Amino acid sequence: MKRKTVAVVDYGSGNLRSVSQAVQHVARTEDVEVLVTSNAQDVLDADRVVLPGQGHMADCMSELAASGLKDAVLHAAANKPLFGVCVGMQMLLDRSEEGPTDGLGLIPGEVVRFRLEGRLQADGSRFKVPQMGWNPVFHELGRPVHPLWAGIRDGAYFYFVHSFYARPAQALHCVGEADYGGRFAAAIARDNIFATQFHPEKSADQGLALYRNFLSWKP
Repeated sequence: MKRKTVAVVDYGSGNLRSVSQAVQHVARTEDVEVLVTSNAQDVLDADRVVLPGQGHMADCMSELAASGLKDAVLHAAANKPLFGVCVGMQMLLDRSEEGPTDGLGLIPGEVVRFRLEGRLQADGSRFKVPQMGWNPVFHELGRPVHPLWAGIRDGAYFYFVHSFYARPAQALHCVGEADYGGRFAAAIARDNIFATQFHPEKSADQGLALYRNFLSWKP
């Protein structure tokens, strides 16, 4: 019997080492093979796909197109479970102010920059952009909780590094919120797509739990 596979998309941008190591860590108990790949056929053949991303979104979109992997990622997004991470999440929306640049248009909405100049936090310190550090994420939003949160408490802390955040056009596509000068979408989902602004691979046990849930998710 063929082992199930997860393809971590290598298009030249993304925290591939830490993402792949985290997915490999949880995959051992699930008997799933993890493949870091720049080959479109591997992405097409995989049972699940992880789309990482970091840096400037315009660069990520350009590199995805230049790599020849864009069509494979779009095919995956339409046909199998896909997990977007950080800029990999932002790329799923229609457009971003960063660049500005168009995204993949898989979840309606836009990516906008934090505008916190001159504002103070509760302790009197200034908000810093990018936001870097641990922040609680709330997934009990008054509607059904997404299955990838199974076993993860509401308000668990995850690790963020970002200056921009997703603003989905429809509230139902926001499945996790954090607060940094105001509530923002920390996790979004639609059909077989789930994505986070934070880095699960840098978020200790709760991040590993999220990847583990992804490996068994049946959307």
